Amino acid sequence: MPVTSVVKDADARTLTITARFDASVERVWRLWSDPRQLERWWGPPGYPATVTEHDLVPGGTVAYFMTGPDGEQHHGWWRVRGVDPPRALEFDDGGPDMPTGAISVALSELAGGDTQMIVTASWESAEAMRRIFDTGTDAGMTAAVGQIDELLDPKGTT
Repeated sequence: MPVTSVVKDADARTLTITARFDASVERVWRLWSDPRQLERWWGPPGYPATVTEHDLVPGGTVAYFMTGPDGEQHHGWWRVRGVDPPRALEFDDGGPDMPTGAISVALSELAGGDTQMIVTASWESAEAMRRIFDTGTDAGMTAAVGQIDELLDPKGTT
């Protein structure tokens, strides 16, 4: 599994997922910048995502829904705050009746051409973080990132 660490920090109200991939930074970036590729991993296993809007620019919106095994749709959105292709992305992630979290993504090249991806989610309050964790979103995010490895071609062609 590409996830190398998951750190929950209650004091800082953050969840940090670190993963390593046998692919270039540019290839891993395409998993975020191409809505059809984002759909293939953004939802946890059993909850595939459908991206309905993908404007990955500062001030832009990414809208999506995940469909559960029972057919129920879970809608969400990103409000894009910053984009620095192919190295960084910052957005607020929210949905109906759920606390909004701030997410930052950092991609960096490691020795040997591998890519490290660090995804950090943070919430304004301990209550907001607790509500998110009560839904299993922390495990879902980790599982979603865990699906990326099977989508990558190390040569960057897919």
